[in-house]
Amino acid sequence: LYYSVIGPLVNGNALLFYEGGFSTESTVRVIQKYKVTNLAGSPTAFRLLIGNGDEVSKAIKGQLRVVSSAGEPLNPEVINWFKNKLDVVINDHYGQTETGMTVNNHHELEHEIKPGSMGYAMPGYKVVILDENGKVAPPNTPGVIAVDIANSPIMWFKGYLKAETPAIANGFYTTGDTAEQTEDGRITYVGRNDDVITSSGYRIGPFDVESVLLEHPCVLETAVIGKPDPKRTEIVKAFVVLNKGFEASEELKEELSLFVKKGLAAHAYPREIEFIEELPKTPSGKVQRFLLKRRED
Repeated sequence: LYYSVIGPLVNGNALLFYEGGFSTESTVRVIQKYKVTNLAGSPTAFRLLIGNGDEVSKAIKGQLRVVSSAGEPLNPEVINWFKNKLDVVINDHYGQTETGMTVNNHHELEHEIKPGSMGYAMPGYKVVILDENGKVAPPNTPGVIAVDIANSPIMWFKGYLKAETPAIANGFYTTGDTAEQTEDGRITYVGRNDDVITSSGYRIGPFDVESVLLEHPCVLETAVIGKPDPKRTEIVKAFVVLNKGFEASEELKEELSLFVKKGLAAHAYPREIEFIEELPKTPSGKVQRFLLKRRED
């Protein structure tokens, strides 16, 4: 609403909404028919486009000027596919329903777009990373994404009605998301605080495991959670939706586990893999990990 609707209208730009439900065919048809040059969507939708890669590439390569992604972390395989197959840079952004976008890979401001990073604070916001003591963390150290209220003149969110725990304390609004920030202010998403997995003393970001799994040709979609375990506190469990032409098997589970071991780290591989037909999602396409976690409790 804030930046995909009101923002473009304020600047005199035309908007096009399609309400027919997402599919590769409808997306390609609308882009071609209405000569769309600026496309916004979620990583989930973009990954479905990748599933029909050659068809999409032949139809719209070179037509898009810029692509924006928000709502979920943007996996490297999506970034690489858009660059190589559609000849366009995909810009990741971060925000919340409460605040609108606060961190962006800005289209019109000059800065390097680094794959995996969601960019820099929106002008009008001061975004910092807080450590476990509520202090600003050193550069490149994981912590909670927070908005410095006193130095954020366009921050309008004041807190939740009748909340037991205030969202704003000590001058900061804390988002509940974990990220790292470089010395020059670039922010890279790590994961939702509630989703970070603690296994045998290691803290594992599900996004990192998912990003590796998505590089395997058999994986269309995946969601990773921590499953309670008496010995390790939690183990890494992956739910996987297979691409067409692949069949679920114990051998494939072992192959995917080894794939993560080699591509990420030995302690981060999924000890359990479950193949499912589809992931639970919100209407906007966000994966609902809490529903997957509920199955394991």
